[in-house]
This record gives sequence, C-alpha cells and structure tokens, in this order.
Amino acid sequence: MTLRRRALLALACLSLVSPVAFAADKTAATTTAQSHDYPTQGRVEYVLGCMDDNGHDFVNVYKCSCAIDRIAAKLPYDDFVEQSTFSKYATLGGEGGAEFRVDRAKAQTKKFRALQAEAYRACGIGQAAALK
Repeated sequence: MTLRRRALLALACLSLVSPVAFAADKTAATTTAQSHDYPTQGRVEYVLGCMDDNGHDFVNVYKCSCAIDRIAAKLPYDDFVEQSTFSKYATLGGEGGAEFRVDRAKAQTKKFRALQAEAYRACGIGQAAALK
C-alpha cells in the first residue's frame, strides 16, 4: 500500500470519529466545536497537497492534518477555497493569470499565506518561512 493511499485511509478514518469521542480531551473537543465545517474531500486534498510540498513521510499526514484543522478553525470553507485558489494561481503568467494579479486577489493571497504560515509553524511543518 502506497503512502498516499495510507494517508487517504487515515484521513477517512479520522473523519468518521465523532467529536463525542474526544470529550475527555478538552483541547480536541474545543477545537472541533470551534472549527468551520469543511468537507472531507477538501481536507484530504489540502493534506495531500501539503504532503506534496513537504514530503511524503507518514508524520506529515498528522502535521498537514493539524495545519488544515488550524485553518478551518479560523476561516469558513468558502473563504478558504477563494483564498487558497488566489494563492495557488498568484504566479500564473500571461492573460489567463491577470485576474489573479488584481488588488483584491493580492490581498486574499496575502491573508491566506499568512494564515497558512501560522498553521505550519504551529504544527511543526518546515516550510513556514518559505511561505512569507
């Protein structure tokens, strides 16, 4: 079984766990209660992209999951999609990338990259400095 497949299975299993199971751990219960509702597919895509950028070590499944959980605690899903899209295509050249270089897009990119750098730092992912 490949590492990517194991990561997908681990995330799928984590999404099936009820928040009630974490009741003994106040930190996890509080984080779950305050997080915005992100679809599992969105979380898995983020984690796999994060692992593509930071290495496919199994420990990065947990670090990248931590990062998306921190982002979800602060940002509604629709805003996450918008900001991460602007961030992803900010360096797209030519006419096709023009809409990703307007002031609004630049502001959204800056917000997302700052939030992501904060999440990376908090979760121990090594590229936090590279995001600035």
